[in-house]
Amino acid sequence: MKPPTDMTRVIGGKRYSVKDAELIADDAFWDGHNFERHGRNTFLYKTANGNYFSVTLSQWQGERDELTPLTRAAAMALYEELDDADGLQFEYAFPDAKIENA
Repeated sequence: MKPPTDMTRVIGGKRYSVKDAELIADDAFWDGHNFERHGRNTFLYKTANGNYFSVTLSQWQGERDELTPLTRAAAMALYEELDDADGLQFEYAFPDAKIENA
């Protein structure tokens, strides 16, 4: 399950397009029966201009698929939540981000 490539929204004077953005991470995985995680999947994208947004797809009646612009900090937090082993490495998704040793 992936967002449709023609999914586009204009929010705050900026056009966010799945087709024109790079997928950074998601929580979709095959569990042997389907790709949905509790009826929802979240995908994190980065635009060519360095803006971030998420797409949430829902299988639940009464819920709509959503495209939401994110601040860099919110995108970093979502990246950590998604924990996508196949996603972009953190350093590529968030260049110049300061990372400290624990």
